[in-house]
Amino acid sequence: MISLLERADLDVLLEVLRGRGYAVIAPTVQDGAIVCRAITSADELPAGWVDEQEAGRYRLRRIPDPILFGYTVGPIAWKRFLFPPEARLFRTASNGDGPAPLAAPDGAPPPRYAFLGVRGCDLAAIAVQDRVFLREPYVDRAYQQRRGEALVIAVHCTRPGATCFCASIGTGPRAGAGYDLALTEVYDDGRHFFIAETGSARGEEILAEIPHREASPGERHAADAAVDRAAGLMGRTVDLAGLKELLYANYDHPRWDEVAGRCLACANCTLVCPTCFCTSAEERTDLEGTIEHWRRWESCFSSSFSYIHGGSIRTSVRSRYRQWLVHKFAAWIDQFGTTGCVGCGRCITWCPAAIDITEEVRAIQGREVAVHGDT
Repeated sequence: MISLLERADLDVLLEVLRGRGYAVIAPTVQDGAIVCRAITSADELPAGWVDEQEAGRYRLRRIPDPILFGYTVGPIAWKRFLFPPEARLFRTASNGDGPAPLAAPDGAPPPRYAFLGVRGCDLAAIAVQDRVFLREPYVDRAYQQRRGEALVIAVHCTRPGATCFCASIGTGPRAGAGYDLALTEVYDDGRHFFIAETGSARGEEILAEIPHREASPGERHAADAAVDRAAGLMGRTVDLAGLKELLYANYDHPRWDEVAGRCLACANCTLVCPTCFCTSAEERTDLEGTIEHWRRWESCFSSSFSYIHGGSIRTSVRSRYRQWLVHKFAAWIDQFGTTGCVGCGRCITWCPAAIDITEEVRAIQGREVAVHGDT
């Protein structure tokens, strides 16, 4: 059954989730951006806010309609909660006079998150990271625990941004498989409601505790039309046909030099990317002999990331940018059976040099691109 929830029932949804022990993570306005953090009331959602995004540009703008999910995506992806920027893996401590130190994994129980407002591109990104971290025999147990506890409430996108290209990647604007509950927001002539679809037994249980009714054909059509319209409003596209083979055959393409002249190697693109998973490890010690082993996010744009026995194997920005883009659209497919890009456009928006990954792909494909001056 396709159900309808009234706007006023979102607080009931939050109460149900909290009653089941979930910390609700959802979009809200903070420091001039849409960010994901814990909320306790639907009033904290970004009602009446939309974002304007372009290469190297992000701004929030007020609109009169009180829509809650009119933005596209913000700088914080959901991976921050499933794959934290820093995590203690284990610690060792002195065993007194014993022959060996005591070693123990980080035993803190994983939080139970309910993600509210997951777009199709970000849902696909979670699935990509599932392939990275949950594939046998190299299962990341910390990720597995967090992922197993997470509940996902997707929101089908009805307003793509200028840097979005999920439709050409096949990850949106309609969210694919993997959600527990999915909502489509409709605001028309003062009427505000959500069309709800369940995707799991947990989703069905939660919906049963919230006031709802069967949606009429007209209400379902309004929701479907809004999502279909969004598919035709994408700001950018990427043609994936033959791209993997083309990238492998063009390691020496002159475009790598051109983009390297603009790239700052700041790693913004990898930090906002919802699928990047590079990490480094470090040991932290204290004067009492305790040693902790921590994992933290790293980036392939860092010169130290490819350091091996006396030197880095990617000393130039050219080689590091090429590594990143070829991994996204070629090597990732060989490793995990899917691209490492979901078309969210974050890397375009949050690049201070306004480098556009879709433009770089077109350049390798021999298609017309913009002409850039010196930076």
